[in-house]
Amino acid sequence: MHATVYRVATVLCALVVGVPLGTNWGLVLVLWTLLTGRLLGTRGAVIPALSALGLAPVVVRRGWAALGQGAWTTEQLLGAWQAWVAQEGEWQPHRVGGYVPVAGDVTGFWRPHLRGCPTLHYSAVAGKALLAIPLGLVVRIGSTGGQRVGVPVALVRAPAGESSPRAHDRAVVRAAGAGLTAEEAFVVDRAFGIALLQAEAVPSWAARLPKHFIARRATPPAYSGRGRPPTRGGVVRPLARERRGKALPATPPDAVVTWEEEGRRLRAEQWTDLVLPDAARDAPRFQVVAVHDPRYKTPLLVATSLPLTPREVRELYRDRWPVEQVPLSAKQLLGAARQFVSAPETCQRLPELALLAGAMLNYLAATQEPVPTGFWDRHPRRTPGRLRRLLADAPFPWDYPWPAHLRPKAAVTAHLPKGWFGQRRRAAPLTPGASSAPGDSAAA
Repeated sequence: MHATVYRVATVLCALVVGVPLGTNWGLVLVLWTLLTGRLLGTRGAVIPALSALGLAPVVVRRGWAALGQGAWTTEQLLGAWQAWVAQEGEWQPHRVGGYVPVAGDVTGFWRPHLRGCPTLHYSAVAGKALLAIPLGLVVRIGSTGGQRVGVPVALVRAPAGESSPRAHDRAVVRAAGAGLTAEEAFVVDRAFGIALLQAEAVPSWAARLPKHFIARRATPPAYSGRGRPPTRGGVVRPLARERRGKALPATPPDAVVTWEEEGRRLRAEQWTDLVLPDAARDAPRFQVVAVHDPRYKTPLLVATSLPLTPREVRELYRDRWPVEQVPLSAKQLLGAARQFVSAPETCQRLPELALLAGAMLNYLAATQEPVPTGFWDRHPRRTPGRLRRLLADAPFPWDYPWPAHLRPKAAVTAHLPKGWFGQRRRAAPLTPGASSAPGDSAAA
C-alpha cells in the first residue's frame, strides 16, 4: 500500500488520541470517509458513505453514533491538529512587517430543506440570504513546500438564539481577538467592517473596505477665527465615485508609493491618522491604502491599525487567501457541500469535521511528494485533489498497526431494547382533562 495512506492513518491516530474508547475508532472511520471523498459518490449521505468503505452494518452504526453523539469537541480535535503540525516542523508561519496574519471568514453549508433551520447565510448567486449552517473560520497563515497553507485555530458556530449574520460575525471577531498574540494580526474581508473590529477591541487588524468607504481626519482643522470652532476632522474619500448623478472626487492622498512587481508597476495611495465618520476625536485611529494594479479595474482598498508600509499592507491582505481554500477543499473536493443530517448537534458537527478534513488535506498534500494522477500526468503538483484521488483508490488500511486504544468498545448491549423501543422519549405532562392512558407521550 502507498506510504501516503499509512501517513494519513498516523495523523488520524494522533488526532483522536484524547477521545474516549470506542468513539475514537468511530471518529477515525468518519474522518477517513471524509478524506477519501466518499461523500461525492453518495451526494452527502453519511451512512451510505460509511458503507462504501466495506464496513459491517454494526460498524457503520457505531461510526454514525460517534459522529452525532460521541464525547468529543471540535476544539479538542483542532488542538491535536495544531500540535501535530507544530511537531512536524515543516509548516512555518508567515510574517509581514513583523506580524503573523490570522485570517477570518464565515462560510455556509446550504440546507434548503432542513426543517427548523435557525440560521441564514448570504448567497451571492441567489442575491439573498438562504437557509444554511454557517461556521466561522479563524486560520493562522503559513507556508510549507512552497505553498501557502492555513492551520485552523477556531471554528465558531452561530450564537444560540441569535440568527442574524451580524451576531455571528461578532462571535467570530470575539473568538479571534481572544486568541491573538502580540505578533499576530487579524485579517478579514469587507463583510466584517472597521466598526465591529474596534467595538470588540481587536488590537491588530487589517480589513478590506467597500468602494464607497469614507472616513474623517482624527484632528480637526485649525480654527479660522470666525464661527464655531471645528470639532471633527475633514472627510476623506479614498476613491472617487458618483452619487445621484453627482461626481464626488477622491481626497488627495497623504503619500504615494510605487514599486515594480513581475514587470508591472504598482501604485499605492496612503491616508493616515483617520477615524470613522461618526467616531469621537479620541477613537482608535487607522490608515487606509488604495493599491492600483494594472491587472484590475478597481483598486484594492484596505484599512489597518498597524504602522505598515503600503506594500506590506497589500502583502498582509493577500496572505488571507488560505482561509478561502479550506471551504473549497471541504465542499467541492470532499463532497461536503450537500449534507443529509437533521439532528441539531450533527448538523453542526458534520460541517466542522468537513472543514477540518479540508485543512488536513491541504496540509498533507503540500508536505509530501506529488502524486501523479496517471501516466499522462508528467509534471504533478502537490495539490489536495491528487491526494484525495489517491486515497479514494486505496482501501482502508486494516493492516496498519493501529494503537491498542483504537478499537470498538466491547460493551454488553444484548439486554438493552433495540430499534423503536430503545429510543429515549419523555412523556408529555398531563393537562386537566387529558387522558393518562399508556402510550400517550410527546412523540405519539
